[in-house]
Amino acid sequence: MSRLTNGIIGWSQKPLRVTCNPALVPHHSSRSVHSSSTMYARSPDLQPETVTQFLFDNPDFLDSFVQQHVHEDKIRQWSQRKHKVQGHNPVALTNGDLIKDQRSNWKNCVQSKKWRILQDLTKDNTTNKARVFTELAACAAESVNADGHNLYLVDEQNQLFLASKSSRNQRAPTACVGRIEPRTSLPAYVAYTKESLLTNSLLGDPRFPLGMGVETERGVSAIAVPLLHGNNLILGVVELYRNYGSMPFSPEEEEVAEMMLVWADICMEYVEMYNSMMKQRKLNDFLLAVTKSIFQDIVSMDTVIMKIMNYAKKLVIADRASLFLVDTKSRELYARIFDTGRVEEHIPQKEIRFPMDRGVAGHVASTGEVLNIADAYTDSRFNRDVDLQTGYRTKSILCMPIYNRGNIIGVVQMVNKIDGVFTKADEESFETFAIYCGLALHHAKLYDKIRRSEQKYRVAVEVLSYHSQCNDEEYMLTKNVPIPSDIPDILDYDYSPWAIDSDHKPVYVLYMMRDIFKMHSHKNKNEERRFDLDDMIRFTLTVRKNYRNVPYHNWAHAFSVAHAMFTVIKTSEHRFTPIECLALYVACLCHDLDHRGKTNAFMVKSASPLAAIYSTSTMEHHHFNHTVTILQNEGHNIFKHLTSAEYKQILSDIRHCILATDLALFFANRSRLQDIADKGEFSWDNADHRRLVMANSMTAADLCSMYKPWKLQVQLVDVIMEEFWQQGDQEKIKIGYVQNPIMDRDKVNELPESQVGFLVGICLPCYEVMAQILPETKPMVNGAVANLKKWRELADKEALEKEKEKEREKQTEETQDEVIKEPPVTKPSDDVNVTSEKSTLLPADVLDDSASDTSFLAADKPLPDPPSGRTSNTSVPSEKTVLSSQSEESR
Repeated sequence: MSRLTNGIIGWSQKPLRVTCNPALVPHHSSRSVHSSSTMYARSPDLQPETVTQFLFDNPDFLDSFVQQHVHEDKIRQWSQRKHKVQGHNPVALTNGDLIKDQRSNWKNCVQSKKWRILQDLTKDNTTNKARVFTELAACAAESVNADGHNLYLVDEQNQLFLASKSSRNQRAPTACVGRIEPRTSLPAYVAYTKESLLTNSLLGDPRFPLGMGVETERGVSAIAVPLLHGNNLILGVVELYRNYGSMPFSPEEEEVAEMMLVWADICMEYVEMYNSMMKQRKLNDFLLAVTKSIFQDIVSMDTVIMKIMNYAKKLVIADRASLFLVDTKSRELYARIFDTGRVEEHIPQKEIRFPMDRGVAGHVASTGEVLNIADAYTDSRFNRDVDLQTGYRTKSILCMPIYNRGNIIGVVQMVNKIDGVFTKADEESFETFAIYCGLALHHAKLYDKIRRSEQKYRVAVEVLSYHSQCNDEEYMLTKNVPIPSDIPDILDYDYSPWAIDSDHKPVYVLYMMRDIFKMHSHKNKNEERRFDLDDMIRFTLTVRKNYRNVPYHNWAHAFSVAHAMFTVIKTSEHRFTPIECLALYVACLCHDLDHRGKTNAFMVKSASPLAAIYSTSTMEHHHFNHTVTILQNEGHNIFKHLTSAEYKQILSDIRHCILATDLALFFANRSRLQDIADKGEFSWDNADHRRLVMANSMTAADLCSMYKPWKLQVQLVDVIMEEFWQQGDQEKIKIGYVQNPIMDRDKVNELPESQVGFLVGICLPCYEVMAQILPETKPMVNGAVANLKKWRELADKEALEKEKEKEREKQTEETQDEVIKEPPVTKPSDDVNVTSEKSTLLPADVLDDSASDTSFLAADKPLPDPPSGRTSNTSVPSEKTVLSSQSEESR
């Protein structure tokens, strides 16, 4: 044996001779063995039969030798060559342990490559589930020398679909193979049982009568292995097959395929982890960019909203985006910026509001639920009206709430994902993004509050530098004047408040205010007096001092409006509560506090600090806030004897009444009141109906000069127009033109026509609905109708003058065109009245009569007589002229 061993050792040192050792193919014919032995030089004393016997007797030596001296690629070649030569015939050796060891060693060789396969599959960040499983299926097919393989994956509807195939001999399959259920196809059966299966009779098996998932003409043997997740979830099926003429699969080959494909779950976990990390990294980079962009440039809430919408579209690849903020007080959603998909997108538009319980966005805001709607038109919560109006087709919607400190502050709505429908991954990414949105909106609101506080501070400093409280001397002078017990004719609608001397106006205010306070005391006889006279005096004098010295919107105007309201309260059979009556009177007294003689539109155009604080009804909000400021001064709270509930109620009513003097709100209020009155549904017991009457009454009192006697209206027009002309002069300096023609000094001849439009469009509708609710206010209508007749006469006269002027110009042009030797001498026609541009618009007798009687116009500042060179016979009741009202309504 030592001699044989030495020979074997000597042979083992020559690897080329061992690689084709006949012992590896022991069942070859003698001819094959002989031919193989003659290919190599060998010792004369060593025969192939001896070596073969030695290897059979010492398998451990063969195993050790192959592992140390033979490359694994060579082993794979041996295996392939063996199958080709034998045609997959089973190996029938007397010693079955050799085959078993060979198979075991081969499987170890395959396992040594698995980490390299895993690395190759996962090093590319584009790897997905289909690619991983395709590569593994190809490796398994190679490991068992299959003629072909098919990969089936499971979709969200629990159906199998063909992901990849290796053979071209198969017929073209459909995308979907079928549902996971028994007695259909082989892959469906394996997916149903979740167990691998080896079959050598594809046809006629009752478990899968349809055979393979993809029909093949030559397949006879198949191995089907399920791809399972760690929690026994089916991911797919790999189908390996051999064609007719090849040896059927063996159980050991099924084991090899199973061991190979068991790595599918591990590979998939690794790929998902890698993709998740890469996705999170991209999301972090995206959120970092969002944070830098938003927090470095917080200019306004609109800017932040536009950036959030832009970044939201990029994050989920959506076509449109909308952001709605929550108004917790009114329980409404509102938005001013919309993504139109055009070049001018994200431009601030008119604000829209709708209840929180309406639409998809309302549902999300109310419930906090994230909605991912694949087909909007199949969801009952979707409102199709927007699509019908815009022509835009909404398909998919992703709507998510935005939280801040646990409360929903807004809703972001994504519309129409570019490449399909919104996925669960989009929801997860957007949920993280929504946190940053909440922080950004919160900081934007804080910044807006700070900015508004700065503007308020500037306004406060400006107000305090101009105004001050009444001094002790003024207080004592007024207190020493006795308040009369009765004032004759004060309840007449034709009464002229402007006839009261400036020093006596506070006494008249106290007379009327005391009378209204007593109305509450008479209703509550068991209560003590509800007012303090000293506080009323200080309040009245401070209110007077806080009216600026402007031509019209001054203390005299406030006194006239308060008197008009007092007349309505005392003469009509209303059913206002005593608190409402007091609120109406105080609101009229304070409705133009700190008026600068400029309209709301001018304040906005000139970038006034007030316009930065109050975006709508700019001056009206300022008047109310100034009223509250005066009430908070020591010794000025005329409501201190009211209960807490009454105090809150009267402040709410005063605010409502002062804001109602903005003609931008008048048209809607009057329309609602007119509709209720026409239907006969008005009720004094309805608080909303009473508030509509209060709002309309404020407008009627504010325009009281329009129903006063004609002479009084003529005298006031110069004062009113001077204030408007001053604004027009400033507009000419700042922007080069006058926005409102009525404020242009050069267009004074257009005043009669504009006054006719103002009376017909605003004053008469206001007075008529007042008379319909309160018939005792009919004098307002009568006075306005009488004045309208006068203004129409002037407008007709002005139109006639224009026609005559055009005719004269035409005659002049014709005369210049005639060729004459000498110019003819003509006399001016007696019936042609040639006037200058500044000729008066009023009849001489009317103007003279009114000008001679000016005693009733005594005010804080004497009203000047109308100059002969300027027509000013128009009574403009307040800053709310017809054109300014149209501007406010448009705004």
